[in-house]
Amino acid sequence: MLPFLINGDFVGFLIVGLTLVVAISLHEFGHALADELQGDPTARLAGRLTVNPVRHLDPFGTLMIALVGFGWGRPVPISPPSMRNRRYGAALVGLAGPAVNVLLALTAALAARYMNLNLVAGVGGAGLTFTERLVSAFLYINILLAVLNLIPIPPLDGSRVLGALLPPSRQHIVYFLDQWGFVILLVSALFVLPRFLPPLATHVELWILRLVGYPVVGA
Repeated sequence: MLPFLINGDFVGFLIVGLTLVVAISLHEFGHALADELQGDPTARLAGRLTVNPVRHLDPFGTLMIALVGFGWGRPVPISPPSMRNRRYGAALVGLAGPAVNVLLALTAALAARYMNLNLVAGVGGAGLTFTERLVSAFLYINILLAVLNLIPIPPLDGSRVLGALLPPSRQHIVYFLDQWGFVILLVSALFVLPRFLPPLATHVELWILRLVGYPVVGA
């Protein structure tokens, strides 16, 4: 987000900022709702069964958004032993957040198709109207969050999926990631993910646009 301010693009800064707040809040709400549907009251008792951004934004994750362009919300507390499906319940809750982002991205793609909006890959906006910039950013950022959170490194959602899928003999991998995951994620966010994550998100974005029948140039 810093490049928008540096370049004096305050509209772009506002669009990306609002989109991130909405996308992260609904992402975390998806976790809380899935936890509730699994019969576990932990997320609800922690006040996370809400779309209020104040309950979901993580200070460091928000700082990373400003510095490197992506980040994360506060992990939703859950109690797997209290879930109906004790084996895979945590994985289902973990997948719920990215699933919400994919649904939001599909909604944006459908809106672009049926409203005949011009889009650009990523969060750029040269030559676009405010609505087109907003839909472009909403589509891309939700895909970016979905892809990012599927990485199996705590506190990202993929770590819960990994923990549920690994056999007991491999759970030491989860324990190692629980201990060092934050450091690994921080280093990756600064030096690795900015290089590989945006192109991957763009590829998924184009795939979703083709899926809904949006006329992608070169498709």
